[in-house]
Amino acid sequence: MTTSRPADLMPPVDTVALSADEGAALYRLMTWLSPAFPVGAFSYSSGIEWAVEAGDIVDAASLQDWLSAMLTDGSGFCDGVFLAQVHRAAVAGDETLLREIAELASAFVPSKERQLETTSQGRAFIEIARSAWNHDGLDRLIAACDSAIVYPVAVGLVSAAHGIPLSATMHGFFHAVTSNWISAGARLVPLGQTDSQRVLAALEPVVVATGKRAMAASLDDLGGATFRADLASLRHETQYTRLFRS
Repeated sequence: MTTSRPADLMPPVDTVALSADEGAALYRLMTWLSPAFPVGAFSYSSGIEWAVEAGDIVDAASLQDWLSAMLTDGSGFCDGVFLAQVHRAAVAGDETLLREIAELASAFVPSKERQLETTSQGRAFIEIARSAWNHDGLDRLIAACDSAIVYPVAVGLVSAAHGIPLSATMHGFFHAVTSNWISAGARLVPLGQTDSQRVLAALEPVVVATGKRAMAASLDDLGGATFRADLASLRHETQYTRLFRS
């Protein structure tokens, strides 16, 4: 005699498990771009601290507007372009192009404190990834850069070495960067956890669209128009009272 299993206990017929490689890639990407990954991102605000003191950011709405501009027309988009170009050059094994992109990315930062922020995080990301998830060929890619490795370049190099797709890396990177900006703003304004999550939710279409633009862009498309944010990163250096390093 056979008994039938209730339909609500049966697994969906369209369930497809991740392959071992896909699961490992997702696991690594989520780890590397988690707020808990120790690159020191919590100690940097990308000039948001000065913007709060100057009165440019006073609540959740103004923080959302500021971050939307940084993503679409400022450092967010440019970092996404560098990440995409480095990832593709690393996959292709083009060491000459890797060096050129790494040099340009390092020179593209608008202020001393932003340079400290992105190179410190890039160096920490590389060192930790090599210690815990080293991969054949990663050292060669790093050596090919032959210059300071900024954060988006580091993420592009490591993810390419591990065979993680560019699209997933791009959106994970933007989520990590945006989440850190919101965390800084929440501590400075200050904002509650619910308001912070509302800002993150509202920026979702901006993040997705910016990632898509960055993957379709070339190095000739680099450029920004967030002058107030650039000034904020410059003026933060002489700000009298500071919680953040940038």
